[in-house]
Amino acid sequence: MSDMKIGFDNEKYLKMQSEHIRQRIAQFGDKLYLEFGGKLFDDFHASRVLPGFKPDSKLQMLLQLKDEAEIVIVINSDDIEKNKVRGDLGITYDVDVIRLYNVFTKIGLYVSSVVLTRYDNQPTADAFQSRLEALGVKVYHHYSIKGYPSNLQHIISEDGYGKNDYIETSRRLVVITAPGPGSGKMATCLSQLYHEHERGRNAGYAKFETFPIWNLPLRHPVNIAYEAATADLNDVNMIDPFHLEAYGKTTVNYNRDVEIFPVLNAMFEKILGQSPYKSPTDMGVNMAGNCIIDDEVTCKAACDEVIRRYYTALCDRRKGLISEEEVMKLELLMKQANVTPEDRKVVAAALAKEEATGAPAAAMELPDGTILTGRTSELLGAVSALLLNALKYFAGIDDDILLMSPHVIEPIMDLKVNHLGNNNPRIHTDETLLALSICATTDENAEKAMQQISKLRGCEVHSTVILSPVDERIFKRLGINLTCEPKYSR
Repeated sequence: MSDMKIGFDNEKYLKMQSEHIRQRIAQFGDKLYLEFGGKLFDDFHASRVLPGFKPDSKLQMLLQLKDEAEIVIVINSDDIEKNKVRGDLGITYDVDVIRLYNVFTKIGLYVSSVVLTRYDNQPTADAFQSRLEALGVKVYHHYSIKGYPSNLQHIISEDGYGKNDYIETSRRLVVITAPGPGSGKMATCLSQLYHEHERGRNAGYAKFETFPIWNLPLRHPVNIAYEAATADLNDVNMIDPFHLEAYGKTTVNYNRDVEIFPVLNAMFEKILGQSPYKSPTDMGVNMAGNCIIDDEVTCKAACDEVIRRYYTALCDRRKGLISEEEVMKLELLMKQANVTPEDRKVVAAALAKEEATGAPAAAMELPDGTILTGRTSELLGAVSALLLNALKYFAGIDDDILLMSPHVIEPIMDLKVNHLGNNNPRIHTDETLLALSICATTDENAEKAMQQISKLRGCEVHSTVILSPVDERIFKRLGINLTCEPKYSR
């Protein structure tokens, strides 16, 4: 069986990226505030569209700079108040801040503080501050500034940035990160530039955003996939007009950075005396575009991602979570990427299995192109059956062999229906894997199958019905790329 095709050189990226950041630190003298966009250590979007990119690449890159770097985590106080949830992990932003703090600290990165932006004595923000302080974390407050971002006179004054707490930092590279967008990372960096300048220190600002990739074409599938991933934010990739005017070169940025640049530029001039940058592209330090080693592989991976995002949007619309406009935007992006839902091979296979059996079904594409299917039975849901079929295939176990005895499954079903009040007796994927692991203690085939679980990572699956949150979570943890038809099981 052939392995996943690689389109991205991760080692080259780590080396090149940390070197480029060092050069940027040197450019400013005393200190560089580096705004980290996107996810720092579980960037699964990047690893899907750039095969070979490791989800923790950015973290590994930071570890190469760990002696000169410190991390400041930023969270919007209103997001704490609203219990805002990170969609990919299903946890609230405040819980994620503590998770980030623990992960960074555990691997040896120095987290110096947390900043509560848009702070206005919100009770939940105060309670969160107490939790952080109990962990020994220093907390600072930044406030909403009237007229932000257009009233420069007011913003860059004692009543604007001057009112914000000055964040005490001790290292040359200060990484500003956050649990999600809208947290106030950029404003935190600019506030610090103001305070540093007031104290007579040379400090600079740069932005580390993986997408869109500035030195790929505007309509490159990797950049289209980024638009698909941020359809809810209404981000639009565009040619950077400032870069084109300054250097005569075409580079790609996105609307929010292009729109804010004149304001940023004016802020730099007001704070520093002159702006170090001529364009939003100049502010970036991203080297990912230079590390693509097989464009064909990355184009295919990015097109696959656009289709997956489309199916996710269809299901979210069915659940009443998003608007029709978001689905229409994704349809448009599919046209730009020149793909259709039919390009996802597992879709037709799953639908055909459903038609043949008259019940929900699922299909999986393995890295070697083999397509397996799973059907609904009295004991197992379709995706549970599919998982077992895939593990059998990887282990070279004959399809007719039962990996789990009905004697093991039936007590689980009895517990679910007669004691836990479930209507559906069939066992979920998590229960299937637990039952399989129990069988593995006495059955050689079950043990062999268990040893194959890591091979599921990167496989493609399509279900003919929307899965339960439990099943969705298990697929995410296994690293399987899942899509579903936008309908519920009857």
